[in-house]
Amino acid sequence: MIKFFVSAVLLSTTLGLAQSSNLTISISSLKDNTGIVIAELYNTKESFLKKTYKTSSSAIKSNTALVTFAGLPSGEYTVLVYQDRNSNGKLDKYFIGMPKEPVACSNNAKGFMGPPKYEDAKFIVGSEDLKINIKMSTSH
Repeated sequence: MIKFFVSAVLLSTTLGLAQSSNLTISISSLKDNTGIVIAELYNTKESFLKKTYKTSSSAIKSNTALVTFAGLPSGEYTVLVYQDRNSNGKLDKYFIGMPKEPVACSNNAKGFMGPPKYEDAKFIVGSEDLKINIKMSTSH
């Protein structure tokens, strides 16, 4: 019985590890190479634009950037990317809450008079690696 239990635990652990994937985000249409790009990954609707699941950053080269999140479990995610022009590690905002720095969301979702909706920005990470493309907003 103990052998069966140990085998079952090892099998479930192995299956759990096999189901992690890498997410690569290609960010294009940056106006210049100033600062860095920061990507904030969200893994629930409730945390969207409130509490990040993971954060990563990348240098900007030739007005593009590439960010990778490794070992993600299968599930539903959203991504917010922004050009941290002054490299202070945060998205600078005006006093009314609007971003001062260029921002974009997964699926190139856009909001009207506010941030995009979760439903418009969500995507699925499955058992295979995924690459998504985000075009930076040109309004800044």
